[in-house]
Amino acid sequence: MARLLVLTALGLALALLGERFVALRNRLNASREIEPVDLPNCRLIKGVEAGSEDIDILPNGLAFLSVGLKFPGIQSFAPEKPGGILMMDLSQDSTRARELRISRGFDLASFNPHGISTFIDKDDTVYLFVANHPESRSTVEIFKLEEEENSLLHLKTLRHELLPSVNDIIAVGPEHFYATNSHYFSDIFLKYLEVYLNLRWTNVIYYSPEDVRVVAEGFDSANGISMSPDKKYIYVADSFAHEIHVMEKHANWSLTQVKVLALDTIVDNLSVDPSTGDLWVGCHPNGQKLFIYDPSNPPASQVLRIQNILSETPTVSTVYANNGSVLQGSTVGTVYDGKLLIGTLYHRALQCQL
Repeated sequence: MARLLVLTALGLALALLGERFVALRNRLNASREIEPVDLPNCRLIKGVEAGSEDIDILPNGLAFLSVGLKFPGIQSFAPEKPGGILMMDLSQDSTRARELRISRGFDLASFNPHGISTFIDKDDTVYLFVANHPESRSTVEIFKLEEEENSLLHLKTLRHELLPSVNDIIAVGPEHFYATNSHYFSDIFLKYLEVYLNLRWTNVIYYSPEDVRVVAEGFDSANGISMSPDKKYIYVADSFAHEIHVMEKHANWSLTQVKVLALDTIVDNLSVDPSTGDLWVGCHPNGQKLFIYDPSNPPASQVLRIQNILSETPTVSTVYANNGSVLQGSTVGTVYDGKLLIGTLYHRALQCQL
């Protein structure tokens, strides 16, 4: 009887692992290929050689690019070089991004920037929030832009037990933000395990100096986060669920889910066009190619535009798609004055005319 129980338990465990493996391949879109969609006058952005995971653009056309992100087991084309923040002026014709100097005292050697967000205060001070992963840990760094010096003044490093694996940020004040945790655990093995088992324990955190709390949870892999131009709604990308969640923002900073938009691709960072309210989404058509890198069969890139997301029938269109021959592993697409900037997890970055 004891042997029968052991064999039964082993069989159930193997069946569960097999089912989880099949489910993971489906969540990764492991068999998907994509048809190309080209745009005119696309040029690679000079200065980006090893990824630009996130991009945020100020109203005056100054664009910040988060570059050089590294994760254990993920491809990197510059494994020994620290990450950085680049800036380019989209009001000019140049496609060169230049690295911003960071003030003394900040640990540049372990700088590993991920998602970014800007906030402009009433006195026009520009703050840059950066999700950072020094030595595989998770912090949020707050900088102040010193534009005339082409530099960033480091103001503060934030750590909290509710921020174990920060992926992206949307700033709502000088020290206030919403952040996504794309994993529940901080340990690398447990991160992979929770993805494999599809625990759906990832969440959205609201952070202020007085109040830190979970405001949304139950995501497969909470990733990009952004806000509507009228500041009434927060948008959250759930990568492996292939969904975008629309959350109503309340006066006490809590969130209530309004709707979920299901897609057929792995969604990464979200950007909102301030003039139209359209969402621009960096996507991964095939996640298996992204995580198991093969230079002969590289990961594709895709950028979606979502119009009227609050309506009953939003319009979803693929604006750009490439099989990896030009751009590999797109994570973000964002627009300014008829220009589309596309960043990637570990490859190059592209600027196209719309």
